[in-house]
Amino acid sequence: MEEHERRCKAAGRVTNVLCSSISDSGASTRGEVPISRAIATVVEGISFGEAPRWTHGALYLSDIHANRILRVDSPGGYEVVRRFDGPVSGLGWLPDGRMLVVSMHDRKVLRQETDGRFVVHGDLWNIATWDANDMVVAGDGTAYVGNFGFRISPTREEPKPAAIAKITPSGATSVAAAGLWFPNGMVISGDGRTLVVAESAARRLSAFDIAEDGILVNQRLWGQMAPHQLPDGICLDGEGAIWIASPPSKEVVRMREGGEIVERIALEQEAIACMLGGEDRRTLFMLTAERRDPEWCRHHHTARVLATRVEVPGAGLP
Repeated sequence: MEEHERRCKAAGRVTNVLCSSISDSGASTRGEVPISRAIATVVEGISFGEAPRWTHGALYLSDIHANRILRVDSPGGYEVVRRFDGPVSGLGWLPDGRMLVVSMHDRKVLRQETDGRFVVHGDLWNIATWDANDMVVAGDGTAYVGNFGFRISPTREEPKPAAIAKITPSGATSVAAAGLWFPNGMVISGDGRTLVVAESAARRLSAFDIAEDGILVNQRLWGQMAPHQLPDGICLDGEGAIWIASPPSKEVVRMREGGEIVERIALEQEAIACMLGGEDRRTLFMLTAERRDPEWCRHHHTARVLATRVEVPGAGLP
C-alpha cells in the first residue's frame, strides 16, 4: 500500500543509533573550548523535513512540501507512513497512542483512528490567522499549536502577532496565549509545568507557566537570539538547555535560559528543526534544507536528516 511504501536513500555508515560516519563536518564551541563532532547523514533526498519526533524506537517527521509523514527506523531508509492532500507539519501522540498531525493550509489538527483513518481532531480556523504549523502534545493529551500569523509565501506580508491554540484530548479548541510573533517550535519541561516557544519573527524564545486549565500564563523572555539568527525547531535536554535550529545562520545552537549560547554546530544547509532521540536520547537529529521556498522544494528533493552524538540526553516533550 502507498501509505506503507518503502524508500531507501544512500547515506553514510551509521550505527544502531544512526550516528557513526562523517558526511558533513560540524564544528562547535563551548566557551573557549572547541568541540569536534562527527555528523552522519541519516537520510537525504526529501523535500523539506520538519517536526522531528522520537517515539516507539524510531524517528518520525513531516516532509512538508511532499505532503507526507515519514518514519526513519533503519540506517539510510525511511517509510512513508501516510500521504495527505496538502502540507502537514507538527506531530504528536495522545496518551492512548493515536497520532495527531497538523494540516497546515486548512488549519486543522487531524487524529489517526485505530483503523488507520485520519479524522478532524480540532479546527483552528477561528484562532490561526494563517497556516497552522508546529505542535507539542502534553502528557495529558492537550495539544498546543502555533501558526504563522501572516503570509510568508509567495509574497510576504507585514508581520502580525499570532496565538497559540489549545486543543483538549476531546477536541475542544481555545486560545492558550496571544500576541506572539510567529510561534514556531515548542517544548514542555519534564515536570509538565513550563512551555517554551520559539517566536521566529521576534528572534527569541519565550517561556510560559502552564496553568491548571492548560492556559499559558506568566509570559517571560527565555532567551534572545542575535540579529543574524532565527529560532525554528527546538528540543530540550536534561540540563534545561535548549537546542535551537537557526535557518539563516545554518547552525544548530545550544542555549541556556537567559540567552547564553554554549555550543554551535555549523551545517552546510539551513537548519530547520532538531530532536534528541535514540535509545538513550543522546542522538541529536538535525533536519536541514537547501532552500525554504515551497515550490522549489517540491521539485528539488535535496533536504537531509543528519545526526550527531551529544553528552546530555533529551528531556521533556516532544
